[in-house]
Amino acid sequence: MILIPAIDIINGQCVRLTKGNYDTKKVYNESPVEVAKAFEGAGLTHVHVVDLDGARAKHIVNAKVLEEIASKTSLQVDFGGGIKSEGDLQTAFDCGASQVTLGSIAVSAPELVLEWLEKFGSERLILGADAKKRRIATHGWEQDSGLDVIDFVKDYTQKGFEYVLCTDVAKDGMLQGPSLELYYELLEELPEIALIASGGVTTMDDIYQCAELGCAAAVIGKAIYEGKISLKELETYQLEQN
Repeated sequence: MILIPAIDIINGQCVRLTKGNYDTKKVYNESPVEVAKAFEGAGLTHVHVVDLDGARAKHIVNAKVLEEIASKTSLQVDFGGGIKSEGDLQTAFDCGASQVTLGSIAVSAPELVLEWLEKFGSERLILGADAKKRRIATHGWEQDSGLDVIDFVKDYTQKGFEYVLCTDVAKDGMLQGPSLELYYELLEELPEIALIASGGVTTMDDIYQCAELGCAAAVIGKAIYEGKISLKELETYQLEQN
């Protein structure tokens, strides 16, 4: 299982929120690039970069930060936040993203997303399935789409998506463990997907449990920044897997 540390960006700074609430913003580092370099130094190979300003503004805001992380490290960047047009999507790839996560747009403009899937391919696009009480939440998790998370993911994987990043909003930033039951259900129903677990990963045991379930990757955010999981532990895990 791939370990993916997270860098969330507001005003060019590395921050974390709790349950996606912008009022809970806590700045951890002025330089997201320095944070990315620390991840690279620990032997990690991927990073999940979220443009929280972009999620609110409905277009990419922190493209320069993405470009800096991609150009100054060897990390494979999965980028998300504010992708609402093909121009935004192209910008993300031009700035060095290896993959782009599509969340709100997959709810509001499914035909457009399927066009992009056809054009850019399933290797480069990740379906963002952000669940709040099992229903898909959009626009920085501030709106309820009314769509059931399992139905939503099933529909898109039948149309060609392979990678699914599923975040249980209630778990995000709470440091109370990931949504294992939801991931179990998704993988039971859709064993062919590459499921990326996100939200609530707090201990190394959480990581091992996600791996046991069959998750392809796990995103780790606040647990790193709050010192619950050390980069050394993540480095050791990576070495054990190789």
